[in-house]
Amino acid sequence: MMTKSTLLDAIAGTNRGLLATETQKQAILAAIASLEDFNPTPRPLAASYLLEGDWRLLYTTSKALLNLDRFPFCKLGQIYQCIRVETTSVYNIAEIYGLLSLEGLVSVAAKFEPVSERRVQVKFQRSIIGLQKLIDYKSPATFIQQIESGKKFTALDFPIQSDQQQGWLDITYIDNDLRIGRGNEGSVFVLSKA
Repeated sequence: MMTKSTLLDAIAGTNRGLLATETQKQAILAAIASLEDFNPTPRPLAASYLLEGDWRLLYTTSKALLNLDRFPFCKLGQIYQCIRVETTSVYNIAEIYGLLSLEGLVSVAAKFEPVSERRVQVKFQRSIIGLQKLIDYKSPATFIQQIESGKKFTALDFPIQSDQQQGWLDITYIDNDLRIGRGNEGSVFVLSKA
């Protein structure tokens, strides 16, 4: 049986998947699949106390996320997925670092709806892209408080047509500090409680 530490060791040094070789990717996917077989929470959506909170991305195969590092003169910082169960809200936040110490932010706010014991349907609603300083970004938690209070930001801040931007996510493993998910585009996500 693979353990969490086996998976975390396999992920180490891959910079969330950006630096993973094909051999490493195969080993990581095998470790993920093995861990999923022993999910201690077979009904993840019923365990809202585990789901709730701010999660930091450790590894993904999502090209959309990994391509954020491909912008000229930019480096991808931390990526968070913050879940607010009570309001069925999810916030994806990517910190970007660039030239001249410019710090940016790419964020998407969405609503989720449980459709099975482990699958949620996700409808994206709002995107915010801008400089951390102009947005007054301090942390994911304070940023989310500002969003939920209805604040309009000095940034590219626009609604997303939800009929065009939606998907689903299966939560295939969750415990107190690790979550694994698989998305509708075949992407895998490994996150730790922030």
